[in-house]
Amino acid sequence: MIDITLQDNLNLLKSLDSDSIDLIYSDILYGTGRDFGDYQDLKPNKKDVENHYLIRIDEMKRVLKNTGQIYLQMDYRISHWIRCILDDVFGYNNFRNEIVWSYNSAPRKKNCFGYRHDTILRYFKTDNFTFNEIREPYSETAPRGYTKEKYYNPNGKVIGDVWNINILGQNDKTERCGYATQKPKALIERVILSSSNENDTVADFYLGSGTTAVVCKQLNRNFIGCDISEKAVGIAKKRVDDLDCVLFGTVNSSQ
Repeated sequence: MIDITLQDNLNLLKSLDSDSIDLIYSDILYGTGRDFGDYQDLKPNKKDVENHYLIRIDEMKRVLKNTGQIYLQMDYRISHWIRCILDDVFGYNNFRNEIVWSYNSAPRKKNCFGYRHDTILRYFKTDNFTFNEIREPYSETAPRGYTKEKYYNPNGKVIGDVWNINILGQNDKTERCGYATQKPKALIERVILSSSNENDTVADFYLGSGTTAVVCKQLNRNFIGCDISEKAVGIAKKRVDDLDCVLFGTVNSSQ
């Protein structure tokens, strides 16, 4: 089931049953104050950020199952404020990870180190949550005095909290769909594979280009999501429909 709607996420959240969602992943508004064309971002103002997110994150906790988890993605502008809100709503002891998505990007500004990462904050409601271990290949160079055969797991190393995944190039012909801040499938796949199982329900309340919905379709998860942008919802639904064409040979959108 893939359910995509055009509406304010607070309205959708309030319409959902308590304890009904297994996993929330949202690439939220970053507080840049910019007009991206596809949407208007919040201003980098603490009060505006708190007014927008506190009520929404409180609702996210309500709809999340006791076995569920939440991943919220942002950058340096508001990550400290969002961390405080999540600590207040979910509890400091229910913080699990601060994940750094490290990526290639444009050249740095003068007198600054390059801004080349996003932060993904991960929280849970209880300590009974899904975690599927994901591994990646070791680097070609083993530590001095060690051999891969003796000390290395043949399935690779456990992934840490720094994820090196490239952003989508502007001329990418594989994934690009015409949405300004589209995220790569590889990033969201890692969240969904590690923190949900087949037939679980995943929610994304800042839908954007719909990458979370596409990944859920490919990985056999149910999905609920929304956006206030008609363009975003149109792109997301088309991507799911196009994927249905590939998987089933026909358009069979469940919206």
